[in-house]
Amino acid sequence: MLCAVLLIQAAGLMFILRGAAAGALPWIRRLILRVALGSFAIECFASLLRYERVLKHFPPWFSSWGRGLVMAWALFSILLLAAFVVWRLGPHARPEYSAARRNFLAVSYGAVFGAPAAAIGYGTFVERFQIRLREQTITVPGLDPDLHGLRLVQLTDIHLSPFLSVRQLDRCISMANETRAHIALVTGDLISSGADPLDLCMNRLTGLRSEAGTFGCMGNHEIYADAEDYVEQQGAHLGMRFLRGGAVTLPFGTARINLAGIDYQRMHKRYLVGMNKLVKNDCFNVLMSHNPDVFPVAARQGYQLTLAGHTHGGQVRMEILHHDVNIARFFTPYVNGHYQKDSAAIFVSSGIGTIGIPARLGAPPEVALITLCRI
Repeated sequence: MLCAVLLIQAAGLMFILRGAAAGALPWIRRLILRVALGSFAIECFASLLRYERVLKHFPPWFSSWGRGLVMAWALFSILLLAAFVVWRLGPHARPEYSAARRNFLAVSYGAVFGAPAAAIGYGTFVERFQIRLREQTITVPGLDPDLHGLRLVQLTDIHLSPFLSVRQLDRCISMANETRAHIALVTGDLISSGADPLDLCMNRLTGLRSEAGTFGCMGNHEIYADAEDYVEQQGAHLGMRFLRGGAVTLPFGTARINLAGIDYQRMHKRYLVGMNKLVKNDCFNVLMSHNPDVFPVAARQGYQLTLAGHTHGGQVRMEILHHDVNIARFFTPYVNGHYQKDSAAIFVSSGIGTIGIPARLGAPPEVALITLCRI
């Protein structure tokens, strides 16, 4: 991501220096160059804050808000460069144009240059707080009648940190409880880093209520914080069961749910090794996996439903020429919502919190309610 941002900014810098600033005074060109080099340096520094050996020299908030502001600037600069290109290549007002046409062009380009700031401002101060309850029905041919209407409520990618308050988490838990779900699921990324309040997050999650209890799996940020074992042990102490390559059978009437969970699966390695042994032919098999790209393997192994998160629904999504553009698409085709593969299904929730930049755009935070339906 850092390389992509630097390349785009470098290309934009050359476009400006050889275009609009080609005939500018030398000190103006030097100023533009210094601002660009300063931007490059700050973005490189922010990327180093991912590492504990660097972060330990700075206050804890620096990793979140420091990096968040730099990433917000990176996104803003790219959108601003796109607006500049549109302005350079588009039509410009000429003396022979009518006053109405000149005014139209002026207003249009004003809107083009104002759009990046408006979009980031909306995503930061409005949309990331607009938590919704998302309801998804999954139709299953031949589903046992006792499982028809079974409700699973999913919280994922909480990221309790300076970007998400306890008050917001409590609101999500209240929304989840209002669904009166049969099973409550937490599919990873309780926090963003080791400096975040993991115990506080887990204590709040004990407020989740469902008929069969609360179950979970580990996300990649539990690995980054070296907290997988602690979450498993403390969760068990608090009455939440985090499944790490294991499964539990939950009876509902005469039917049974075989609920399995797996730790975050690293890319470019074999997915779900040994998880096929947990599949039960006489049960409806559900897999909790933080990252959704395991879905084809899960379907082959016999899991009828996979529940995942990780992508944040793209977090910042834009539609360009009828194409959904977001960074998650570079990692998985399963970004947000319901996908089907033969008789198997996956639901990917956009989650609650944010990572990197404290903004959501086109991917509002959500508590997900998945309902099984017999057809």
